[in-house]
Amino acid sequence: MAGTTLLMHILNGLAYGMLLFMIAAGLSIIFGLMHIVNLAHGAFYLAGVYIAYTFVKQNMGFWPSLLISIIIVAILGILMEKFLLERVYGKELEQVLLTFGLAFIFADLVKWIWGTSPLTLPVPAALDASMNLGVITFPAYRIFVIFVGCLLAVLLWFMENKTRIGAIIRAGVDDREMLSALGIHIKVVFTSIFAVGAALAGLSGVLGGPIMGMYVGIDSEILISSLVIVVVGGLGTWKGAFIGAILIGVVDTLGRVWFPSFTMAMVFAIMIIVLLLKPNGLFGRGAHA
Repeated sequence: MAGTTLLMHILNGLAYGMLLFMIAAGLSIIFGLMHIVNLAHGAFYLAGVYIAYTFVKQNMGFWPSLLISIIIVAILGILMEKFLLERVYGKELEQVLLTFGLAFIFADLVKWIWGTSPLTLPVPAALDASMNLGVITFPAYRIFVIFVGCLLAVLLWFMENKTRIGAIIRAGVDDREMLSALGIHIKVVFTSIFAVGAALAGLSGVLGGPIMGMYVGIDSEILISSLVIVVVGGLGTWKGAFIGAILIGVVDTLGRVWFPSFTMAMVFAIMIIVLLLKPNGLFGRGAHA
């Protein structure tokens, strides 16, 4: 009985970790490539889930709402990068203040449009069931979230290591000036990466809605966990975000079950240990030969 309960908690942690991976992957690459400290990244998560909720309530269905919300969030990311963040490249303090203020603006807009009461995005009907995994039965939707996260990790790995786009991103993380010297339009790359990062955060929000609920403040909670993952995994690497998300997701979930008063302390303890042993993170540039 204890073993099956532990397995269930671990699977819950994996599902949570995959949600964190989706948002942390974009955050990590934006940090590593663009050198932007985006404290409004959690707002894309918030926008994604609330926009999808609106379309679901209009009987659009879960999957069309998911697609539409991702597109809208990606457009929001493009607009933010082009009209606001582009003006503060290389100015870390201004980036922090600007994105910190944008996070509050997004939160107040959510309160104004949708109110302050907690909401829940319904599980899509096709996945509103349990799967028999042999020793336990587990919600099919959470299995789906784990699958999506793993599939996304494979796709990102393929793009990073097997495509020209991935080579450009890796080169930009290691030496942004050299990328410009090669004649690559760095602004187009920046805008595209920022849009993808925003879209991944929106995807995480929509998929996380049926699991974690919807409320103002969840964006800050998600952002803090994502920042920890970026530090643990290392800047500019999707592999680091994936491993870090699994680690933090499982530890956070088990901590909430067994040590609810010390959960955040455990998460930050992991970050401190990694920083002491590998200041660049587990897979950050310079963390390995």
